Parts: sequence; C-alpha cells; structure tokens
Amino acid sequence: MITRSTVLEVDLNAFKDNVNEIKKYIGNKEIMPIIKANAYGTYINKCLTVIKDFTIVGVATVDEGVDLRKLGFKNEIFVLNQPAISEIDKIVTYDIAIGLSSIEFLNELINRKEKIKVHLEIETGMSRTGIFLEDLLDFLDKIIKNKCIQVEGIYTHLSSADSDKKFTNKQLKIFDSAIKIIKKKIDNIKYIHALASTGILSYLSDSTNLVRPGIILYGYEPTKDVNNKINLKPICKLKSKIVFLKELPENIAVSYSKTYITTKKTKVATIPVGYADGLRRNLSNCGYVVINNQKCRIIGNICMDSFMADVTDIANIKVGDDVYIWDNKNVTLEEIAEQCHTINYEILSTISNRVPRVFI
Repeated sequence: MITRSTVLEVDLNAFKDNVNEIKKYIGNKEIMPIIKANAYGTYINKCLTVIKDFTIVGVATVDEGVDLRKLGFKNEIFVLNQPAISEIDKIVTYDIAIGLSSIEFLNELINRKEKIKVHLEIETGMSRTGIFLEDLLDFLDKIIKNKCIQVEGIYTHLSSADSDKKFTNKQLKIFDSAIKIIKKKIDNIKYIHALASTGILSYLSDSTNLVRPGIILYGYEPTKDVNNKINLKPICKLKSKIVFLKELPENIAVSYSKTYITTKKTKVATIPVGYADGLRRNLSNCGYVVINNQKCRIIGNICMDSFMADVTDIANIKVGDDVYIWDNKNVTLEEIAEQCHTINYEILSTISNRVPRVFI
C-alpha cells in the first residue's frame, strides 16, 4: 500500500492514445517503443499488460532487457547500445538482441561461437558508437563466415534532428549507402531504423520500416511546436500534498542559507518532495507549483526531502491539499526544464525511485 504523499501519477490510457496517434502518423512502419531508463521514469516498462503486444521494444542496457524477461515479456527485446563483452552470457541466456558496432565484441562472439541476434549500428555522424562506412565490408565478411551471428537489423542515431536539417539529411544519406552495402551481402534484414521522436516528426525515410519513439510516447514534445503534427497527451503529473502550514512575519528567512527573506506577512506551505526525489534545486526561489489550480512560488532553497511555497493568496488552504509540481497545464514539464537549463527528457527520467508511481 502506498502511504507516501508524493507520487508520480501515470495515465495509461493517455499512453495508449499516444501510441495510436503515432501509428496513424507513421503509416505502415512498425513501432519499437523505447522503454529504457524505466520508460523515461514512468515505470510503464513494468506494466506487462501495456507492453506485451509490442512485437519489439527498445532498452538501453542488457540488465533492462533481463528485467523485462523476468517480468514475463516474451517478444523481442533490443538493446540500443553496444554492450560489454562481460554481458554475453546474459544476452544469450535471455534471448536479447543487441546493437553491434565493436570489432572486439564481434571477435569475441566469433571465438565463443555464441548464437546471438544483432542490429548493425552504422556511424553516420553521432560520433558515439557505430561502424564506419569504410569498415563495413570487412565487418560484414567476418559476420558472413560465422553462422552464429544473426543480423536482424540495421540502424543509426541522428545527432541533430532537432537543430540541423542539412546535417541530418547527410546522416540519412550515409545510412542509405550502408543499407545498400549490407543488403548485397545479407538477405532478409528484418528491421531498418533511424528515426526517434524528433526524426519521426521531422523527416521522411523510405529506407526504414521501423521507428523508435521515446519521449512522444509519454506525451511530451521532443522539440517545440510538434503538437501541430501529432496530438500528444502528457501522461505524467508529479504530485504531493501540503504537510505543514505556518504564518511568518516580515523579515524572516526561509530554508537553508537564508536565500529568501519575507517582505510581508507570509503564509508558507511545506511540501514533502525535494532534490532527492528529482526536484531540481535550480527551481529554488523561482519555480512554481500548482495548489488549488493556482500557481504558487517556491521560496527558499529546495531541500533534500522538502521545499516551501508561498501560499498567502490561496483562500481556504489547508494541510492535505494537493500540490502539483507539474500538472501539464498551469505548470508544464517543458517550463520546468527551461528553468533548469535542460530538457524535458532529463527532468522526467530522473524522478527518483523513492517516488511511488501510481497508474491511473
């Protein structure tokens, strides 16, 4: 039973609506939902009833894939990143497909003769991992000589889909060249993918047959002004409750380091959520929360486990009233991210595991 006042509410019906909207938008391409990092902090990856019908899902680490298998997920699992050699036993045991771009990893597979499913990652400009075009034929020759390695996919990562159209088109052109090279050597490539959330909404790729939606699955914009292309429903609200109310006279300090001093008689609410829960200290003295459908300013430094808000102007306020850190209306995830000089992905995915997730 959940007894903590602070929870992350997750609307599963809104998630399903977002999936349907994406399906309508992409036409006949398949969806591989990206559910890494506990499904961007939503914990939808733990809802087998929601994810069980996807043919394939994408995760970031081998252990995330193992957790899905232990949960009972039977369909395909793909690890987006190049794993470590030490993880090969888990990959084989739990039947997990992996991104492959390391020649050292490939050589280890060849030596061990482990049967494994791979998607070949092509380096097109991310400069993170991936096989360079000029190395691709040698890489393929090694694979073709070893029946244990099953190439199920080809993919790449777009580095600047949100900011540089010319560079992104160059990446897609390199990727198309790689696809042609691979198809001459290997028949029946099952999955070809390059487009994540921003790419899906901003680029066309006739060469691909699968997309990798991440943040848009959860109803949040990967970049500004995408809702004119697709009708997204934000699925999460970070919610708490007032646990203490007090009235302070003028010229009284609030919280650590005395960064806020009252300028008049002030009613102050204490809310039990802090930076250990994922509420950024950047919001100290400048962020807002929503109480009784009104915006209230955060005052003083945000603490590890709590913060204070000025509720002077809210009538009939009382201990136990709901407090929304973001409600997707009066305060949005994007506004919080902007105040914290980061992106909505980071705010959502770093809500800590001590905050219970409540599915509604």
